[in-house]
Amino acid sequence: MAELKTRRTRASPGAFIRSIPDPERRRDAGVVSRLMARVTGERPAMWGSSIVGFGSYHYRSGSGREGDWPLTAFSPRARNLTLYVMSGFKGHDALLAHLGKHSTGKSCLYLKRLADVDLAFLEELVRRGVEATRRHDRSGSEPARKAARKR
Repeated sequence: MAELKTRRTRASPGAFIRSIPDPERRRDAGVVSRLMARVTGERPAMWGSSIVGFGSYHYRSGSGREGDWPLTAFSPRARNLTLYVMSGFKGHDALLAHLGKHSTGKSCLYLKRLADVDLAFLEELVRRGVEATRRHDRSGSEPARKAARKR
């Protein structure tokens, strides 16, 4: 089985965001970084060379593949600002309807510009995704234990 290539690194998320050449994309990345830090209570970390992630959880897929991945993350790609909402979007139709211009994949939210969406709905969508991912975390990590104590 192939090993997961995207792993947490020691690179600086702040330096990565400051290096984004497009001023609007750089500003959007800073706003999303602060939003995700507020929602998760975690500091940002680089995952691979272009993903800024917050917290982590352990997963095991139906095929038996397992690994660690951020609770939530984003990447300021050239075409879209991509947000990773690991629990996916099932059951979030009302939030998505009010969000603004976007598209989705299985667990990716694609935004052309942050100005096209309502940040309150975006924050709630990220919050619900993080809470669902923490509930299903199998790693016994500190965030999972804290979430379990709150229930």
